[in-house]
Amino acid sequence: MLRQAIKRVTVALQPSHMIISRQSSSVSSAINSIVLKSLKEHYLEVSKLSPPPKVNPPAPFTVIKGSLDSTGPVLKRNYGEEEISLYVMRLANITSGGVGDDADESENGINQLFLHVDISKPGQKESLHFLCGLYPDAIGIHSVSMRPKLDNAASGFLHIPTKYHGPDFQDLDERMRDALHGYIEERGINEALFHFLQAWLYVKDHRNLLRWFRSIGQFVDDQKKSTVAASTG
Repeated sequence: MLRQAIKRVTVALQPSHMIISRQSSSVSSAINSIVLKSLKEHYLEVSKLSPPPKVNPPAPFTVIKGSLDSTGPVLKRNYGEEEISLYVMRLANITSGGVGDDADESENGINQLFLHVDISKPGQKESLHFLCGLYPDAIGIHSVSMRPKLDNAASGFLHIPTKYHGPDFQDLDERMRDALHGYIEERGINEALFHFLQAWLYVKDHRNLLRWFRSIGQFVDDQKKSTVAASTG
């Protein structure tokens, strides 16, 4: 008798459980459709944006093939026996929630850049590294350090040094600061690089955003198909 009672309860509960499951699947599918529609609309909107006019890097720098799809160096050149590689990224805004000119500047362009300058020589295990702030009309050195030499073909970005990497640049006397500025300027590291790197970062950001929309959409779409398959199984 007990077994028969349990069987009756199980049969009675089953239709209700199936209804709840189908309702849940329906809601999930509807939400996925909304997300996919929004992603598609934004993707199409971003894809219509016009890229900036093509800008060539100042000679003798050349663009490293594949740099738009990696986190490695962007430009390189030789200076005598030295090999110089340039990495670039946005200059982080220290204060958030800016208004006025600062807010307009962050929305309308990439007007402040971090420039990593890696200078290596054959036969040496370490390279000389400059971290600079690059602007349309100026360049400033933030730090100078020795770092392990990197393979420029690698996709990884520069590693943060784990050993002592020198004093704060502003703690150096003016004569040494001027000498180090002259050192990098002699190698073509100056504000003339800004316009190319600004345009390059715009294109890279555009690619990354489109790639982000596609990857999120593919994931949600796969999840939607899996949900539909499970509900009909």
